Amino acid sequence: MFENLEILQFPDERLRRLSEPVETFNAELKVLADKMLEIMYQSNGIGLAAPQVNQTIRLIVVDVSEDRNTPCIFINPKIKKPSGSVDSSEGCLSVPEIRTTIRRYENIMLEYQDLSGTIHNEQLDDLMSICVQHEIDHLDGKLFIDYVPDVKLQRLRKKIAKSKKNQSTIEGTTVRVV
Repeated sequence: MFENLEILQFPDERLRRLSEPVETFNAELKVLADKMLEIMYQSNGIGLAAPQVNQTIRLIVVDVSEDRNTPCIFINPKIKKPSGSVDSSEGCLSVPEIRTTIRRYENIMLEYQDLSGTIHNEQLDDLMSICVQHEIDHLDGKLFIDYVPDVKLQRLRKKIAKSKKNQSTIEGTTVRVV
């Protein structure tokens, strides 16, 4: 059912869709979460949101551990009690050619459900907080480059176009520049 999942690439408009809350917690949801973790690890990412693999549900997977052995699955995540701010150098599996600095909350309280539907509240900080905020943006149809001022975004688009000239495919997926 989820064998052929691929990471959507900017500027694919499907990345802009709003995700629906998960209401059914079943084996199919676990299969999707496991497949997303597999794709994230294969792509050397630290987070992946369901919309990035063309699934419009509120599901993210994250693993910021050095050994890549602490997978986290967050369903219907909501940021509560954000505090502080930090500059974060970010990249994205859906926009692989660029990195840029984004201002994020330093600490968040995350309310989420696990694979069985149980609600949890967890205090997150450091890289975990930043990564979860980045992935939640995907659930809301937002990309990290949306935080970039227009002038800098134009430079980033030129960088993407130049990268495209030098390399026509990235891991088997073509990238279009608009």
